[in-house]
Amino acid sequence: MVHIEDIQREAAVLGFDAVGAADAGPVDPRQAAYFQSWLAAGGGATMAWLGRNIDKRLNPTALLDGARSVIVAALNYKPRPRDDGPDLNKTPAGRVAQYACYDDYHVFMKDRLRALAQWLSTVAGGGHRFKVCVDSVPLAERALAERAGLGFIGRNHMLISPSLGPQIFLGEIITTVDVAGAAAQTPRRDERPCGDCRRCIDACPTGALSGDGDFDARRCISYLTIEHQGPMEPALADLIGDRLFGCDECVLACPYRDRAPAAANGHLVYHRQRACLGLGDVLGMSEDLFERQFAGSVLIRCGLQSLQRNARICLANLHRAPPLQRMAGGPRGRKVR
Repeated sequence: MVHIEDIQREAAVLGFDAVGAADAGPVDPRQAAYFQSWLAAGGGATMAWLGRNIDKRLNPTALLDGARSVIVAALNYKPRPRDDGPDLNKTPAGRVAQYACYDDYHVFMKDRLRALAQWLSTVAGGGHRFKVCVDSVPLAERALAERAGLGFIGRNHMLISPSLGPQIFLGEIITTVDVAGAAAQTPRRDERPCGDCRRCIDACPTGALSGDGDFDARRCISYLTIEHQGPMEPALADLIGDRLFGCDECVLACPYRDRAPAAANGHLVYHRQRACLGLGDVLGMSEDLFERQFAGSVLIRCGLQSLQRNARICLANLHRAPPLQRMAGGPRGRKVR
């Protein structure tokens, strides 16, 4: 058995901002039921992979036989003051979500989680097994992060840390090691600690977040600009404004973000030049240039064709915007109920 405090000390050396541990049992039945009903109602849009391997997604022991604990690590990615804000000197230009301006966090976190697992293997003794997860593995990571005490799932459906805010990358180690201090179940509560705050709901340009707590990926700008393939519904395209890749509105509006510290790990490099990309440059890119320019970036995920589709939409929206709005970074989008 290894104590969570020892794991937290080692994780801090590796550059993580917070670490918790949870029992590897199935996620809270309420969260599992919500996820399955959300999928059945079409909330996941065309992301069919969300419906695959549900048994593994909702039960870590289905991913690693004999698992006893899930170690959840968090890394703050709130840009430092010198990096925060797009470069508006490029016109016309499209905005990129802040997380995508960093080097690919999947690689960054996996390397450090593997190092943490190696340390844990040495401390716990031989015979233990580990599975490192960062996004690509089906796992209800926000539910497990909440159980592990790293924060709570807010109205924006993001994991919000009271100390680090909502801009955090998550990664997990599922292991057969018993962790002393691992939480056994999600704390029961009637409502989110968001209280009466609706800032994320009011900030969402397309109405993807609803007042009753639901989230519809079919209306989410992050989904539309990254995951959605092919033409976009005109009414939704109009609301994208100048958002070229992803959307930050629901996290930028969060009060917990206002008081959160900036990212402390300087090894995760922020590329400020990616925060605002010239639309003409994107439209003129070849596949080879796209691959070279965004190598090691999550921008690769949507592919050049989708990025150029997004650029055409942004360009059309900017042309329709009043001159002062164009200078301020483009249309913010109107609220849709």
